[in-house]
Amino acid sequence: MSPYEPFTPANGYDQRRGEWAAPEQQQWFQDQQWAQERQWDQQQQSQWYPQQHQQQQYHEPAPVMAAPAASAPIARGSRTRLVIMGLVVALLAVSAWQAFRVEGMIRSSSDLASAVTAEQGKTQELEKQLATVFDPEGIAAAVLPSVFRVRAGDFTGTAFAVSATDDGRTNLFTNYHVVEETFEAGDKSVSLERGTTRIEATIVKVSAGKDLALLRTTRDIKALGVAGDEVKPGQQVVVVGAPLGLDDSVTTGVISAYRPDDSDGPTIQFDAPINPGNSGGPVVNTSKQVVGIATAKARDAEGIGLAIPIATACETLGACAKG
Repeated sequence: MSPYEPFTPANGYDQRRGEWAAPEQQQWFQDQQWAQERQWDQQQQSQWYPQQHQQQQYHEPAPVMAAPAASAPIARGSRTRLVIMGLVVALLAVSAWQAFRVEGMIRSSSDLASAVTAEQGKTQELEKQLATVFDPEGIAAAVLPSVFRVRAGDFTGTAFAVSATDDGRTNLFTNYHVVEETFEAGDKSVSLERGTTRIEATIVKVSAGKDLALLRTTRDIKALGVAGDEVKPGQQVVVVGAPLGLDDSVTTGVISAYRPDDSDGPTIQFDAPINPGNSGGPVVNTSKQVVGIATAKARDAEGIGLAIPIATACETLGACAKG
């Protein structure tokens, strides 16, 4: 046997054997431990039961606890409205900008139209000014193809085209004294010459008192326009004819006077040089329109030529183109 007794703890538990030292001590310890545990459970129940009860009462109103969960749709709705309002504002801004641009374009178009109108007005004014610019070369180039030397027997003069007939023939004016000898002899045939060109023409109508004669040919000849306004002193003119038989001759001058009350009828006085053979030739203004028919010149004087107004010839012979 060991000289030492095994150590027995005060609670009766033998650490070496792992058993209680005495059954009565083990029972007493269990009773004490159970009493303490019961007392502790009662204390815990007395402390926790009211809190659990209150917690159950706090969780009963479900709508109050669910209220925060409903805030999400409200926030989403607010964001949607904000987005829609932003889009509306953006559309309004774009519409306003487009309206501003359209208005600007309309103003620009109006300004452009005004500028174009102003420029058109300036162009028309410039054309009028250019029409009054004296251009003898341009006038001669436009008039010469319509002017011919007239050969009637032993006499020569000048004739020019004024209109076309319905059947394609051409009417020309000249002075009666140019064709007088042929006409009085009962012959109505004359010839129109220009360079190497020779055209047969017929005396259709005459006015001895007005010194006018109407010729007609089957050839198509470009007619000259006639002026509708009365001439005024100082207007520049070009006289085209065949002085002394020299066709395609051009001289220039101005209207010296208009004499509507002469005994032989209205007369235009001009200072462009003319000679025998110019009789019947056109006196043309800066607009390339015929204002008179050169008829005579003063003897023993310079720069005094006389013409029959074109209006008198048209009224007498009735062959001028309309308009």
